[in-house]
Amino acid sequence: MTFGKVERLHPTVPVTFRLPGYPDLTIEFVVDTGFVGFLTLPVVAVAAMGLPFEYDTPANLADDSEVQLPVHGATILCDGTLRRVRVLAMGKRPLLGMSLLHGSALSIECVEAGVVRIEPL
Repeated sequence: MTFGKVERLHPTVPVTFRLPGYPDLTIEFVVDTGFVGFLTLPVVAVAAMGLPFEYDTPANLADDSEVQLPVHGATILCDGTLRRVRVLAMGKRPLLGMSLLHGSALSIECVEAGVVRIEPL
């Protein structure tokens, strides 16, 4: 089970990255149920972490424009298990999407400092 908290009305959870040759790195992500991918990170964070480029993918943005976004691979620690995920290099804030939540139950106490829970089904 993963626990997080609501900060400024954003449900956030920590995600721990396993980076070869470096200590594990934990980053707070905003849960975004409108995002169907796994994770997003700002381009500068992806570069600093040295995440390997995999391919470009088309993406339809909120303003209905379409862009090509770079997809990178990453290994995260998820409930004690290493998991390979795709990370889109975009935006200003780390987002956690529905592909990472698939097969889980999400619970959010929608108040400031409320508890966010993600547990396997």
